[in-house]
Amino acid sequence: MIGSPLHGPEDLGLSERCLLGFSSGPPILPSAYNNNLQVFQTPNHVVILTEVIHEARVVPLDGRPRLSPNVEQWLGDSRGRWEGDTLVVETTNYTDKTGSFNTLTTSWGSSEDLHLIERFRRVDADTLLYEFTVDDPKTFSQTVTGSVPMKVSEGPLYEYACHEGNYAGEGMLLGARATERAAQGTTPSGSR
Repeated sequence: MIGSPLHGPEDLGLSERCLLGFSSGPPILPSAYNNNLQVFQTPNHVVILTEVIHEARVVPLDGRPRLSPNVEQWLGDSRGRWEGDTLVVETTNYTDKTGSFNTLTTSWGSSEDLHLIERFRRVDADTLLYEFTVDDPKTFSQTVTGSVPMKVSEGPLYEYACHEGNYAGEGMLLGARATERAAQGTTPSGSR
């Protein structure tokens, strides 16, 4: 996440490298900004699109088998089904590099054993109720559950153009090198 120690580019957090958003999950939780979500369905899939880092989870509904357990992904391997008017999405195969609960500066969990169950249900014309259960015994001593009511927004979903014009990584690394040089009492070549 943001605020990583800066020894090299590999130390930058996932959101700083525009790889994974801090509000897209697992589970999907509101954050500082860009909390919009779009859910749409085709005959065999549901797509869950989060605005921040514009991640799209394509969730098969056709009963296909899961990926091999040794195939780990940032957003896991999701499979969905309908239980009445509730979309149930079960996800496994997370990498242990993905945090379950994130703030702008900190991330907690998860392990490769994370099992996430999500439920999406419209409770009225303007509200989607999102409920989740996080089961990750390597990270938490008990399951974690929660719910977030999500209100319909009339506005568009914007592209979160993280990489375009994102000079933060280069600037942070240049600043870290300048701090190191100052601590050693040296200056870069060609400097006065």
